[in-house]
Amino acid sequence: MRISQWLNTTSLLSASVAGFAFAAVPALAQSTPQAQAAEAAAPAEEGAIIVTARRQNERLQDVPASVSVLTAATLANTGSTRAADFTNLTPGVTIVTGTAEAGDTQINIRGINGARDAESSVALVVDGILKTNTAQLNQRQGTLAQVELLKGPQGAIYGRNAAAGAIVLQTIKPTDTLTGAVRASYAEQNTIDSAAHIAGPLGENAGFVLAGTYYKTDGFWRNEIDKSKTIADKKDWSIDGRVLYGAGTDTQIDVKARYAQFRGASLPFNASFHLPNFAAVNPAFYENVNKHEFRFYPNIRATNDQDSFDVSVKLDKKLSDGLKLVGWALYSTVNQDLVADGTSADFARYISATNPAAKSAVDACFASTAANTGFPVNQPGFIGQIPVPFIFAPANGSTFGPYSPTTCDGTQYQVRTQKDVSTEWRLIGEPGGPLNWQVGIYYLHIDRSTGVSLGADTGKGVVKQLYNAPDSANPTSLLLADKFKTNVYAAFGNVEYKPNDKFEAGVALRYDIERRQSSSLVPTATDPFTGGPINPGQAFGPITDKAATFKQFEPKVTLSYKPTPDLNLYANWGIGFKSGGFNNQGSAAVVNANFKQFINANVNINDQYGKEWSSAWEAGLKGNLLDGKLTFDLAGYYTQVHGMQFFEFFVGSFGLLRVVSNIDKVDLKGVELNVAVKPVRGVKLFGSVNYTDSEIKRNSARPNTIGNKSPYTADYTINVGGEIEQPISGDLRFLARADYRVTGPTWFSTVQNQTAPTLFSGLLPISALKLPAVVGDAKYDVARRDTFGVLNLRAALQTDRYSLAVFANNVTDKKYLAEVIPAIEFGGSFISPGARRMIGVELGAKF
Repeated sequence: MRISQWLNTTSLLSASVAGFAFAAVPALAQSTPQAQAAEAAAPAEEGAIIVTARRQNERLQDVPASVSVLTAATLANTGSTRAADFTNLTPGVTIVTGTAEAGDTQINIRGINGARDAESSVALVVDGILKTNTAQLNQRQGTLAQVELLKGPQGAIYGRNAAAGAIVLQTIKPTDTLTGAVRASYAEQNTIDSAAHIAGPLGENAGFVLAGTYYKTDGFWRNEIDKSKTIADKKDWSIDGRVLYGAGTDTQIDVKARYAQFRGASLPFNASFHLPNFAAVNPAFYENVNKHEFRFYPNIRATNDQDSFDVSVKLDKKLSDGLKLVGWALYSTVNQDLVADGTSADFARYISATNPAAKSAVDACFASTAANTGFPVNQPGFIGQIPVPFIFAPANGSTFGPYSPTTCDGTQYQVRTQKDVSTEWRLIGEPGGPLNWQVGIYYLHIDRSTGVSLGADTGKGVVKQLYNAPDSANPTSLLLADKFKTNVYAAFGNVEYKPNDKFEAGVALRYDIERRQSSSLVPTATDPFTGGPINPGQAFGPITDKAATFKQFEPKVTLSYKPTPDLNLYANWGIGFKSGGFNNQGSAAVVNANFKQFINANVNINDQYGKEWSSAWEAGLKGNLLDGKLTFDLAGYYTQVHGMQFFEFFVGSFGLLRVVSNIDKVDLKGVELNVAVKPVRGVKLFGSVNYTDSEIKRNSARPNTIGNKSPYTADYTINVGGEIEQPISGDLRFLARADYRVTGPTWFSTVQNQTAPTLFSGLLPISALKLPAVVGDAKYDVARRDTFGVLNLRAALQTDRYSLAVFANNVTDKKYLAEVIPAIEFGGSFISPGARRMIGVELGAKF
């Protein structure tokens, strides 16, 4: 019997033991003692979950807001290690991560999404320190003790970019005696996942933690040209160190450092066309994205390299009775780049050259086409005898699509680097009376560079430089590159008043100032294929340095009333904020010339995009019944988002363009319910449901999208699950857990059930076909991701020191889409597949 068959049988058996359960938030299901990082909190009743949702230790039951918590036990019992795991266990939260590159993560909380190429809408706070780079959102952050996921604007409490919420992580602290643990798993697709840590003392009142992780997989997909080459392989490792001085004294210093490295593939996308008037020739020209069969044919090996390093120091100092100073400083760097095939073959960018030095690329394009004629590329693509678009050469032309097996689509090389320094200092009035308070200041400096370079494919590979001369092996034909500098200044404070055990009120306020500068890194050079400037925007005037300042007050008000110790009625309101910024300079001119003027597209893009701010209301009740056997949390919310930042992708004869636009106003309304039941000792049933009603009220970027839904927002999420833990003999225990997640239908663009003109609308009247422009229009009703459900199972034998587990993720091998990126004026979408079934075994030990 194959190992996968044995593991599958074992996992399905564990599912039947665990049973089918009701909806759930894992945090509410746990009755284990609180995580280590919260154990120093004020005493609470046994089994209470202690959180830091308001920068103070308190019972989850007492927090006047929706908070989902994964305790140490939940993290272990689900195998959760990073944001993608946390969010899939949390209602009203979805994630898109790693579809383009390792550092590309967008988390959507109740309809507010983090736009690709802009700042995140979710703050990442690790051991009290705010991380500032979106690329760190889905990285492992040491050995976790507890995860808190806060919903709604948290800027007044947790700082910058917490417009939609915050992920608050606590890692393990040093121990009084030498301790450690190791965990390793092996699964299908040659997948290895391991982690280890050791902790202990370093003398009186001092200790250390050293942790490391390693992960690799071949991924689920292979290159159809060469089956030995993978499409979604990845390998990453990290090492984290922590030294804590003065534990338990009036002066505590916490020093942390981490280094992480990622090596893998990038851009595992296929193209799906949405041209209904072309469907008479080939039905694949009008394809439902959910029915696409993924096949990959790139002739360029797509790669992605990322290196991250950060070091921090945190001080906790008791100044006097009732007064404490907490401050920290962080230095962080993230450097990443990607290499991949291009996207512009259907617009004939590389079939002629104005510069003789580029002729080798043109020759390579023709030669590769002739060599691959008849190769089974994805429908509706086909490679004819010549690399001319079929609309200009119906008899022997080609339809490539992006990432084709020929050199005619060129190459792309993208770079993203960021270096930042930040610090925060706050004075805290120690609890001891009805009034608690904090005040503080924050500073952040960011140096960031981004570049997108398209080059001709001469068959000699990619030269990893943003600019390569026309006579090089990889001549550059388009370059968008800019350097960005940001300085952030903020002051904040909050007061909480609790006159008695039943009533509590809080007011918090933060004021942010973000000063941003942008300067172009593009040299003065000519595109050897079109004869125009290397940055198409330069053709419409000089590209000059830009600067702008974005400011925002961020108040937050909370109210809580507890008629009984087991019931909390709460309400809160707050303002969320995310700074505006700059697209690559020249973006607006490219969109204006290629889309607004050429095909009369109703789209408006600016080189500078505006800030995003939101007003969010929430009211709810949470409590427990039957001596804690039943816990619940019911909340309703209403949010108005102004200037919602949204990522747009453009493809054409000019190459490709990534920009951020603003949706003027979006309304978000919803309801969320979490329930957990412990019917008998050792059995937990838990679950949740979230429903979000979203509507675009105004959108000057695309005026015809008013009334559509907020992009990247699932209509609903449902989590159902169960867990059983039973003794066998001595300290030997059996554990089984099932988690089933349903994600509702999701649009990934503001253009939804609309028809829009495309570049084909402009080309058809002047092509050999001489067809009306309307024939080239696209209809995007087939670009919505359908509802899908994923079932994960896990079963284990455990003792106090050892564990043996089998697991099966996506047990039913459900086919679903990880992301759909419509390129509206291209006439289709770039789609990425979700993870398939993964069955494996895991061993663990601790001392």
